[in-house]
Amino acid sequence: MSQSTQNIYGGQAVIEGVMFAGRNANVTAVRRKNNEIKFYEVPRKTTPWIQKLKKIPVLRGIVAILESSAKGSQHLNFSMESYAEDELEEEKDIDAPAKEEKKGWSLSMIVGVAVAGILSFVAGKLIFTVVPALIEQLIFGHAFKNIIVHNLIEGVIKILFLLSYLYMISLTPLIKRLFQYHGAEHKVISAYEAGAELTISNVQRFTRLHYRCGSSFIVFSVLVGIVVYSFFHWDSLWERVYLRVLLLPVVLGFSYEALRFTNALRDLPVLRFLGYPGLWLQKLTTKEPTDEQVAVSIASFNRMLELDRQGVRS
Repeated sequence: MSQSTQNIYGGQAVIEGVMFAGRNANVTAVRRKNNEIKFYEVPRKTTPWIQKLKKIPVLRGIVAILESSAKGSQHLNFSMESYAEDELEEEKDIDAPAKEEKKGWSLSMIVGVAVAGILSFVAGKLIFTVVPALIEQLIFGHAFKNIIVHNLIEGVIKILFLLSYLYMISLTPLIKRLFQYHGAEHKVISAYEAGAELTISNVQRFTRLHYRCGSSFIVFSVLVGIVVYSFFHWDSLWERVYLRVLLLPVVLGFSYEALRFTNALRDLPVLRFLGYPGLWLQKLTTKEPTDEQVAVSIASFNRMLELDRQGVRS
């Protein structure tokens, strides 16, 4: 099957599983401690006015982000509940002191994933937008007056801040597994888009990096922000921060368009380098998955395709 005749699918890694968004339903598959693969299926609702907004450049990016955050939180919550159930089952077989230790470890892990996943585009995006501006202003605010140079330095601080954050959370065992499932999600989509049969051996041959990944979107939001902020003058720290927050939807909207543009050009040898910064960041946000993790991703994707063929709707 050629890519031109395929639908464009996306997904999201969750705790011990993967979610894929289809035309008619969003499907999550997670692997339980007993090796059973459990599914969570949510039919997609079509809202006419939202569909109209999705056709408007720039604005469609903001709509897509809000919609993705809403559905992603729902599926992440399902995976968290499944993970917690397995942890509670294990705790029944350990003594009281070990039980308390295990309970605290599980709770901290779950809270960490919830903060990283659910709040990333709400509080997280504001933090990554405001804090670098504050740092740059405090260190270089009176060093020179060129706004473009200030914005470039702010962008560098933002990237260093982002890389440090991703590296630190990737050191935790559960986040590392989450990033492995992220890699499994990418491999399945790449195999499908290449027309390969979705078997574990076939899928594992594909790269864990993908041009349409949200990690690439984060990089574009930094680069686009440098350009957008350069069109607006500010005279004080408060005004600078206020403009960053006010222009955040604009930056996100144009970043979404930049991501679509680079994905459309990824097969052109001369222009495909435009997507390289996002691919480089994915070396942090994805890890090579195991065969068992790929199997979960394939199961989720196949079930999503099955519901698409059946035309399931709410």
